[in-house]
Amino acid sequence: MKYPDSLVCSRTDSPLGPLLLAASEAGLAGAWFVERQRDTPDPARWAQTPGHPVLQQATTQLAEYFSGRRQHFDLPLDLTHGTAFQQAVWQALLGIGFGQTTHYGALARRIGRPKAVRALGAAVGRNPVSIIVPCHRVIGADGSLTGYAGGLDRKTALLRIEGIA
Repeated sequence: MKYPDSLVCSRTDSPLGPLLLAASEAGLAGAWFVERQRDTPDPARWAQTPGHPVLQQATTQLAEYFSGRRQHFDLPLDLTHGTAFQQAVWQALLGIGFGQTTHYGALARRIGRPKAVRALGAAVGRNPVSIIVPCHRVIGADGSLTGYAGGLDRKTALLRIEGIA
């Protein structure tokens, strides 16, 4: 994915490893695990702006989530840096509530594309806003923990925070 040079970014620590956060004027555009995620962009061209209001809110809300004090994120999001299909998938992910899971086929049906399960899986894997856009809540149809760009160990940990795994 190509991100504009106008994004601002900061890093924050989490119990699962450092996160790179990025924001545009419209909202939070990225939250990536720094060490693991294959699609983590190189933030060298973005201004390091830890005091940016959206980045500060994201840092606070993520800390609250990890400490068990937050179940819902209340942040402006900028999910415009993907294709129309990816954006539809990412919006559908936002409909999976805390402590709930769904599987890829059900999510494909939810967006009206029941035969696009593989493409949907690829779009879930390209989710630029980990945790906040809860791709970790998508599991295999048989209940197995399948794929997570941040690693299955992190997916398991996130589901445990939510009382699922």
